[in-house]
Amino acid sequence: MTIVGIDLGTTNSLIGVMEKGRPRIFRGEDGGTLVPSIVAFDAKGKPLVGSLAKAGKIQNVLRTIYSSKRFVGKGGKDVEPWMHLLPFDFSKSDDQMVRFSINDKTYTPIEIAAFVIRHLKNMAQCQMLEKVEKAVITVPAYFNDAQRQATKFAGELAGLEVVRILNEPTAACLAYGLDKKARGTVAIFDLGGGTFDISVLRISLSVFEVLATNGNTALGGDDFDHAIAEKLGKEITEVTGLNPMSTPEGRSRLISEAEKAKRALSDATETLFEWNYCHTRFERSLSRSELEKWILPIVRQAEDPCRRCMADARLNPEDITDVILVGGSTRVPLVKKLVEEIFQRKPICTLNPDEVVAIGAAVQAGVLMGQAGELLLLDVIPLSLGIETMGGITAKLIHRNS
Repeated sequence: MTIVGIDLGTTNSLIGVMEKGRPRIFRGEDGGTLVPSIVAFDAKGKPLVGSLAKAGKIQNVLRTIYSSKRFVGKGGKDVEPWMHLLPFDFSKSDDQMVRFSINDKTYTPIEIAAFVIRHLKNMAQCQMLEKVEKAVITVPAYFNDAQRQATKFAGELAGLEVVRILNEPTAACLAYGLDKKARGTVAIFDLGGGTFDISVLRISLSVFEVLATNGNTALGGDDFDHAIAEKLGKEITEVTGLNPMSTPEGRSRLISEAEKAKRALSDATETLFEWNYCHTRFERSLSRSELEKWILPIVRQAEDPCRRCMADARLNPEDITDVILVGGSTRVPLVKKLVEEIFQRKPICTLNPDEVVAIGAAVQAGVLMGQAGELLLLDVIPLSLGIETMGGITAKLIHRNS
């Protein structure tokens, strides 16, 4: 029975498998390996997933859900800080679970994730010409138990038996170790669209031992986009008198344009920002230094988890052999500068940061099928586990990084 590896991401998702001892990442309708983690519904309620749904972020705003991974396993109070920035119609519910209202129906983040996973499963089945029933699914290392169980349930809802939930940085290290046959102490800096993880692992021959992990499940490229959109939105309002953040369509379009500017300034030092919506035109030159000033407080939030992770592993920066960048948001030059400052060495960018977690998930799937050699993976729990005692106090039974 074939087992696939799935990287269920905030912005994009991927699916792969081990074939003849090497990982293979399947390609979507557009020919690329990245499948946008977007679900759009038509007027009749039929879901479209991936590249087919991407245009809905602009053209079908009120019936399109994206970045839903940020809401998985969380209640309404957990997500209040960024709810107002997104153009979704959030439904109130008695059980405190976040719900999205579409066409008089409500969907949970778990159901949205299941649509994406089912699409990935069908994609793999069409290209492999065989049925897919089992999967390894990756999650941020700092996901708590509720978020992990929600991810597993999403996989089951999509018709898969989830044989393993694998931490994303650990998956990336598996991919790196397979590629480099490396030894040493490696830090995996994983900054994606909605989550941030840092893990320190020791690699020795075919043994991958996680020493410590830390992170922030509400930190990622989406936060960069929102910060840029808010700054530019204020400028547009001052110049034109119209607030683009006042409507769901305006918010969605502005966040999309902010993301374009961010991507452009990852390669260039200057770009032209243009806003042309509702008979309102605004344009201005935007420099990388300006953008970095806006997102610096957000990027800096990754520093403390990195230092705590090294402290938990009882290591200093000079003890780290390599620092590997994972996740699309690590392409932002300011992020690379921060990583170099923290670990006092240039990070490694040889592997595609978008694909490396999916490759690692495929490797772990291959291990479970007996196709990837003698790899031994020793992981830790990211958060302490305990029981609640009288007075609402938690008595820790198993400490984090055990």
